[in-house]
Amino acid sequence: MIDFFLDSYKNAPLWHIALEFLVFVCGILSVWFAKKENIWVYPTGLIATVISVYLLYVAGYIGDMIINAYFSIMSIYGWYVWAKGGTTEDNLPITRTTFNEKIIGILLFIVTVFVVFGIYKYFDYEIHKDNYVDMISSGIFFAGMWYMARKKIENWTLWIIGDIIVVPLYAYRGLGMLSLQYIIFTILAISAYLEWRKILDSKKQIS
Repeated sequence: MIDFFLDSYKNAPLWHIALEFLVFVCGILSVWFAKKENIWVYPTGLIATVISVYLLYVAGYIGDMIINAYFSIMSIYGWYVWAKGGTTEDNLPITRTTFNEKIIGILLFIVTVFVVFGIYKYFDYEIHKDNYVDMISSGIFFAGMWYMARKKIENWTLWIIGDIIVVPLYAYRGLGMLSLQYIIFTILAISAYLEWRKILDSKKQIS
């Protein structure tokens, strides 16, 4: 198992490995800060996603690169929303999605899948089976990131589903550090969902 994860790094430049490790650390910190409703979720996440855009571009994984480019944009948006609304109940509380927000999430998923597919076709990339997984995970993460910016608890449900999908995907592609990172993301996302649900339940009892 260890050899499986390490073999892919034998011929990788040392500075690429260092960048991937930085993504690993900042990505985990970002999810931890999100769990705690701490605005540092966005600067740490931004570091991770911007570096990931470069690494995935070099590796030729366009779908994943687009995901992280979107994450970078949404991190700036979410940073603005959280900074403006704060973390107190009166400003930007944790809530569940409304019917309209669910529809928006579904539309984001569908549009994202078609956009990523179109980009693969536009750049004349050969589409393999794992690229279709890219498209599905892209749609899930796009919707999840938008929900997170609005502090909707359903963002964690989407992160859990998406994380579970991409763990074997990154392992298959030889990106062992990223695969391990998403295993940790899954655990943190489950923990964060439970913590946010407790907050929602306590608000119901108060009201």
